[in-house]
Order: sequence, then structure tokens, then C-alpha cells
Amino acid sequence: MTVILDGKAVSDKILLELKIAVAAALETTGKDPGLAVILVGNNAASRTYVEAKKKACHEVGIMSFEYKLSVTDGQAVLEKLIDHLNADAEVHGILLQLPLPDGFDEQAVLQRIHPDKDVDGFHPFNMGRLAIGLPALQPCTPAGIMKLLEHYQIATEGKHVVIVGRSNIVGKPIGLMLVQNNKNANATVTICHSKTPDIGAITRQADILIAAVGKPEFITADMVKPGATIIDVGINRVPAETKAGYKIVGDVHFEDVYPLVDAITPVPGGVGKMTIATLMATTLQTFRKQEGLPSA
Repeated sequence: MTVILDGKAVSDKILLELKIAVAAALETTGKDPGLAVILVGNNAASRTYVEAKKKACHEVGIMSFEYKLSVTDGQAVLEKLIDHLNADAEVHGILLQLPLPDGFDEQAVLQRIHPDKDVDGFHPFNMGRLAIGLPALQPCTPAGIMKLLEHYQIATEGKHVVIVGRSNIVGKPIGLMLVQNNKNANATVTICHSKTPDIGAITRQADILIAAVGKPEFITADMVKPGATIIDVGINRVPAETKAGYKIVGDVHFEDVYPLVDAITPVPGGVGKMTIATLMATTLQTFRKQEGLPSA
């Protein structure tokens, strides 16, 4: 019987625990944690993500500051805003919604965010600490995946994990997390990408397959080893006869793969929910550090 790795159920549990922890922090400090989210442009998917993050902030008691810039505002205005937020004592975390529109230097902007407020874990300081196994703010999607595996007691030690996708947001950091020398990692990791020949020959070796390639239903049944665990990071809009004119699918062809595997994440309701819950947890973590509270 295939287990559905229910990210919504796990994230709901995390958010409930965070609500209690945020209330306790407020009682101790008289302050609310604050998260600033910056959206540049008018990308529909990005707007949806920002709304979901704002809703989660409200749910757990985190102040949400939303900043919307137009494409014409340009790099200098965006960098000036980040400088302002870095200095704002009410803002404990800064999240820049990615991807940025064409014409912006994404890496320059991400590096401008103070490492202590880098709730997405993309600053080189945090990524470097992650790489060598030191405590750091971690990218939310990979950290959410790790929490989901831990919750369902899916062992990674000694397992072959194949990651399809090498982005700085998911592929590289989840690989770094899984090769660390600790009880929830110790995996053998292979990362595939657009230049990997015969990807299917490699994915069929995976005990745990993580699909983060951004291509609708890219992973098909013939690319999966029976009995594997499948983590689908993809969130893709494809045309469909629905009221909205589209439906959401992952990077895995769910209907074909589901009968073959031991466990699989749904889309939606899987990794995406864990990403948002982890963002809330990271914001509380940055608040604790900046307000001089012990880490949880």
C-alpha cells in the first residue's frame, strides 16, 4: 500500500506548535516576530505564494510586511529597500520572492540581505555553513523535505538518493543536507541535471527520488524503481478544462508512478505546504536570535 506523504497534515501540526511558541515569545519580549516579503513584478504564481505566506503569518502570529515593486523600479530601488529592512528592528526575516524579472541581478540582491535575516538561507554565508555542516539558516524547501522524511520515519542512512535538478534553491542544498554525517542524513547522493545523459538509468537506482526540475510530469513510471520513495517538488500550471483554465501538477506523473512506489508526495498538498511551515519556523528562529532568546 503506497503511503501518501501528507505535507498539509504535517505542516498543520508544525504551525500549531509555532503559534504556541510565538505567543510565548511575545509574552517574554513584548514583541512579535516580523517577516518582510518583497515581490517584484506581477508574476501570477509568485503572487499566489506571497498570499499563502501572508496567511501563514497571520495564522501563527507573525507580523507580515509586504512590499510590492514594479519592474520599472529597478535594481537600485530594490537594494535600497533591502538596506532599509536590514536596519528595521521590527523586521526579523527578509524574503525576496523568486524568480526576479529580467534585468535584475538576483545574486547581488540576495547577498545584500543580512545573513541573520536571510530566512530563505540563500546568502553565501548561510550556504557555506550548510556545506561544511555548521548550524545555519537553511533554504526552506529542502529543510521542509528533511522534516517530512523525518516525520514519516523514512530512513536516509545508507540509501541512494537521486535528485533531479541542481538549482541553488532546492537541488544543491538538499544534496548538501543529505550527505551530512548525522542520523537523519548519511545518504549517498547523485544529482542529475539537463546535461546528464540517460537520466532514467540513474533515477531507476534511487531508493529516494527527489524531482525538482520544473517540468510537468517529467518523471514517468519507467524512470522509477519499484518500492522507492518519491519527493515531488514541482508546482507547474498546465492547461485544463477548469474554471481557472489550468490545473497544478508536479514534476512526477503521479497516476503512473503511484502504484509502483512505497511512498510519494502529492501535488498540491505535499512539499509546498512544508516550505511555508518551515519559513514560519525559520522566522521564529531569527527572531529568537535577534531578541536574545535561547534557541528552541
